[in-house]
Amino acid sequence: MDFSSVDWIAVVVAAVSAFVVGGIWYGPVFGKRWQALEGLSDEDIQNSGHPAVIMGSAFVFTLVQAAALAAVMPADGGVVGGVASGAFIGVFFVASAFGINYLFSRNPRGLWGIGAGYNVAQLALMGAILGAFG
Repeated sequence: MDFSSVDWIAVVVAAVSAFVVGGIWYGPVFGKRWQALEGLSDEDIQNSGHPAVIMGSAFVFTLVQAAALAAVMPADGGVVGGVASGAFIGVFFVASAFGINYLFSRNPRGLWGIGAGYNVAQLALMGAILGAFG
C-alpha cells in the first residue's frame, strides 16, 4: 500500500461523486424505503443529530474510502480495473460484513440490500474515477 503515489485530486473527485450518488440513493431512489426499514419518521430525522456534523463526517469517511481504494488499486488498471477493484471490495468486504452484522442484529434484508448496494455502487464509481485519473 503506497499513499505516496495517490492522486489526491482524483481522491477528492471520487469522494464528491460518491457523496452525490449517496444523496440520490438515500434520497429519491431508496430514501423512503430505507427510512421505513430503519423505523425513522420524518420528525426523527429532522430532530436528531446536527445535519452539518452528520454530512461533514460522512464526507470525511467517504474521503477515507477513496484514499484507501486509491492506495490498493493497481496503477495500470484504468477505468475497467478501477470498477472491478471497487466492486470487488464492495461485494466481498463491505457487503459481506454488512450481511454478518445485519444477520446478528436481525435487521431486514431490504435494509442490507440498500446499504450494501450503495457501498458496492459507490466503490465501483470511485474505482472508475480513480482508474480514469491513473
